[in-house]
Amino acid sequence: MRIILVDDEPLALAYLEKLLVEIGGLTIIGSYTNPNQAIQSVIQHKPDLIFLDINGIDFAEQVQSILPEVHIVFITAYDEYAVKAFELNAIDYVMKPVQRDRLNRTINRITDRKTVEPLRSQTDSKIISCFQTLHFQKGSEIGKAEPIDVNWRTAKARELFAYLVQHRKQPVRKDVLLEFFWPESDVKKGYAQLYSAIYQIRKMLDSLQMNSTVVSFDKSYKLHLNGTKLDVEEWERELRQLPNITEDTLPSYRRLLETYKGDYLAEEAYLWAENERERLRTLYHSTFNKVTTYYLECGYYTDAITLCQRVQTLHPLMETSYFLLMQVYAKMGDNHSVKSQYEKLNHVLEAEYGIHTSDSIENWYNEWKKQLQ
Repeated sequence: MRIILVDDEPLALAYLEKLLVEIGGLTIIGSYTNPNQAIQSVIQHKPDLIFLDINGIDFAEQVQSILPEVHIVFITAYDEYAVKAFELNAIDYVMKPVQRDRLNRTINRITDRKTVEPLRSQTDSKIISCFQTLHFQKGSEIGKAEPIDVNWRTAKARELFAYLVQHRKQPVRKDVLLEFFWPESDVKKGYAQLYSAIYQIRKMLDSLQMNSTVVSFDKSYKLHLNGTKLDVEEWERELRQLPNITEDTLPSYRRLLETYKGDYLAEEAYLWAENERERLRTLYHSTFNKVTTYYLECGYYTDAITLCQRVQTLHPLMETSYFLLMQVYAKMGDNHSVKSQYEKLNHVLEAEYGIHTSDSIENWYNEWKKQLQ
């Protein structure tokens, strides 16, 4: 295990290095009192472990932004700083003056953890799922993985995790999270609640043996998926890679439509998720229109009916599904079903919005009735 030591007290640094050498089996890359030199060493050597004086909080945040997978152990003279240490996802903290037995337990703990961590990639893959509701799955194929039961200690930690998932591509400032999730709390209490929620999230990810981590740096948090699949992200990536719809690509289009199990975080009803929910829903509707149009052109009426009925279950206020069914039934000569879909659509719109069908659908329906006379 390759180690870097950082402490602004030369005597404390020398003593710590002496104890680590006595433990044995460790490679000490360097000892630094200057954090700038230590950062350069981290960049160059990519250590497995850093022992860091608690005064180096800013240094720890910078290291985590450069090397998220590195283990950090804080050395502190004050037990009250333990909360801050774990808020930064430190693997442990050791009180000054450092005791040999305590240090040895820390090294053993980290060695055991490093032995277990490589096995995670060999176990079942995990998926973070956001279609319909936030949940976790075991497996590697989106839509066919097994659900995993997760008991969240608080609803706030669950929502915070969902928020970090949505904003995974950029850091989220801690003060913004405070204002957003704990606006009624004073700053000190708010930060304590934020740290507690982040700790719960990290413990949950660890209990599921997931590679994903929440990293703290530059007064912000960022979720690193680290290879963990996110169903909505995989779904959109595959969708955008699909070529034009043909007989050969039709199965892929159908599979992606079936994978869409419900709107993004629909059951959570988080207001901050609404824009993303609408964006993904629009992609789904566009894909649905392409597939049903293809079905109609090829005369695959049964497939078109099945797909439209499924969409009506997911999105009962979507006019297009009713209109497409009307067109399918018209081509099949099922006049009763055409009228039934028209009346059903009018009933839904009237009950929900107090409005009638759009002019384009109304005109089509009137023209269809004229042709029957």
